[in-house]
Amino acid sequence: MAGRGGEPGGPKNRGAPWKSTRRFLPVGNSLGDMRMVAVLAVAALLGVSACDAGDDDRPTPSTVEVFTWWAEGGEKAGLDALVSRFGADCPGQRFENGAVAGGAGVNAKQELTRRMTRKDPPDTFQAHAGAELSDYIDAGQVRDLTAYYDAWGLRGVLPAGLVDDLTVRGKIYSIPVNIHRANVVWTNPAVLARAGITATPKDLGAFLGDLAKLKAAGVEAPLAVGRDWTQLMLLEAVLISDLGPARFAGLFTGDTDWSGAAVTRAVADFVRLLSYANSDRDTLDWPQAERLLIDGKSGYQLMGDWAAADLTAKGFPDYGWFTFPGNGATFQWLADSFTLATDAPNVSGTECWLRTVGSAAGQQVFNAAKGSIPARTDVAPAGFAPYQQSAMSDWRSATPVPSCAHGSACAQPWQDALNAALTAYSTRRDARALQADLALAADRFIRR
Repeated sequence: MAGRGGEPGGPKNRGAPWKSTRRFLPVGNSLGDMRMVAVLAVAALLGVSACDAGDDDRPTPSTVEVFTWWAEGGEKAGLDALVSRFGADCPGQRFENGAVAGGAGVNAKQELTRRMTRKDPPDTFQAHAGAELSDYIDAGQVRDLTAYYDAWGLRGVLPAGLVDDLTVRGKIYSIPVNIHRANVVWTNPAVLARAGITATPKDLGAFLGDLAKLKAAGVEAPLAVGRDWTQLMLLEAVLISDLGPARFAGLFTGDTDWSGAAVTRAVADFVRLLSYANSDRDTLDWPQAERLLIDGKSGYQLMGDWAAADLTAKGFPDYGWFTFPGNGATFQWLADSFTLATDAPNVSGTECWLRTVGSAAGQQVFNAAKGSIPARTDVAPAGFAPYQQSAMSDWRSATPVPSCAHGSACAQPWQDALNAALTAYSTRRDARALQADLALAADRFIRR
């Protein structure tokens, strides 16, 4: 007997923007009926697991391979903390590290695709919540986890908007372990002070002025920037400033024109920012670009808030931070989540891993070490670093927008096309061609 999660086939436009469907419980059901439905659903999944393990009379595996891109710094520290919690929650199960290094999972995603193609999946793999999961779902490579949300009470502790973004055709295929903020600028206060910069820039014009001051003061690369996906993060932050949150989100739904004048202005601002960046940016991943900030060769770096724990871990705790100038009270979010692979060798062990991932205790130890914040809203802020407490407060009040650079706004093929456009700009240095490439990517992937 074999069980499959996911739906074969999928929509005709596999590269189309993410569409979520809220799942409503029948109005007339009693609380007892709903709990019984959830219990029976989980029992059915467990029955499938037992059948999967017993078909050839082999013993149930006791190793859970967890495939991630968390291989160094604060990311690795968070993973290690979660693994320790898993060991306490799941006696008899052993964690196997399937980590593949590469900023934002670029290398990991390529290796995962190869493994899925040859029918050799890990038990569970990390993915960004949102549109990034669409290809795996359409290919039937991940199981439906909706029953766990009901049985483990996750709907009551995760924001409704996040659950909506995780829901595809009435089903949920991953469990988030955290929330990250993408639109944060990190600073070296000593470098800024030597250049006479004492105030936080309130808009993009003021930020460009401060970068000019750093350049005049002899700072080698005022703005530390890395490879393609980090440049996409920077471009998204500029687009939020120049378009506002609603029109920015509309870029990925077809409501905002990538060929319009507002995007033209944003591309011009992005190009001006790059004029203050390190010339070797296309060869650096984010930790190498971050080293410029730590070593005093840069004053600023735009990077997700995983940088907070990483800077501390590297002996640089006196960093500063602010929301990207002009973004206002906009929280550009992404969430790391875990799946249950359709052909997972150890289903029961993976279920225990997922329960740890979704638990308050698991999210507390993971996020305290990694520098992100819990996806759950019932985890107390005590014990978290000042930045994290600030982010937890903002998450409850700011305007959320998704990130294409991190898979919450667009699927992987669209992200690849935008990264390719940015790489091409580094060679051609043609702003008009860059905007044309961005618009062409949208035309390919937006559902008309």
